Amino acid sequence: MAMTDGDTTLDYWRADLDEVPEEVWRHPSLEVLLLCDNRLGRVPARIGTLTALHTLDLGHNHLDAVPPEIGDLTGLTRYLYLHDNRLTELPDTLGALTRLGYLNVGENRLTALPATLGALTALVELRAQDNRLAELPDTLGGLTALRELWLRGNRLTGLPDGVRDLGELRELELRNNALEVVPEVLRGLPRLRRLDLRGNRLTELPHWVAELPSLEKLDLRWNDVRPAVGLLDALAGRGCVVLL
Repeated sequence: MAMTDGDTTLDYWRADLDEVPEEVWRHPSLEVLLLCDNRLGRVPARIGTLTALHTLDLGHNHLDAVPPEIGDLTGLTRYLYLHDNRLTELPDTLGALTRLGYLNVGENRLTALPATLGALTALVELRAQDNRLAELPDTLGGLTALRELWLRGNRLTGLPDGVRDLGELRELELRNNALEVVPEVLRGLPRLRRLDLRGNRLTELPHWVAELPSLEKLDLRWNDVRPAVGLLDALAGRGCVVLL
């Protein structure tokens, strides 16, 4: 364990832990808590008392649940890592983290995201890759600051209508899902630059893709799609790289 930055950071990265050390609770003014790459099976409800935290890393552990008290950490403004655990659901109280900028819940066993997630209006990046998601909540449209959305390796057949409201979205990764058509809710997104659709079930590319004003890279590899020549020319003519 290393205490740094004037007693505001506790670093237990790869510390061979089975549980959260008692030392953690002796530092109520803690701002950064790193518990990643251990063997933690649970997080005590007391985690909610660390209200000064702006960064919490619980990634790469054995967690099968997150306590609802995590919603008490309203000081979380930077990062919350919950990736590479054994989570099957997330608490609705995550919606209380309205100042959070980055959330990683990838590489778990999630079949759904809570509808309350749409309250995270400061969120800039959401990673939910490599789960078991078949659909997303329509409240996702509430993430009006979102710039990156990572959904690779799920079971998605479409996207909710709320995605139309993601006016700040720059990067969308939908690789290795079950999409048969390019979701029309993406039509008109003004700042979308990179769209990764590799490894889906696409057979055609709609004409409106060429109308996405900021698109720089479109990845269609590992689909059985043959876009019309005119459409490819239109994309190339405005500087968009298309990978087939």
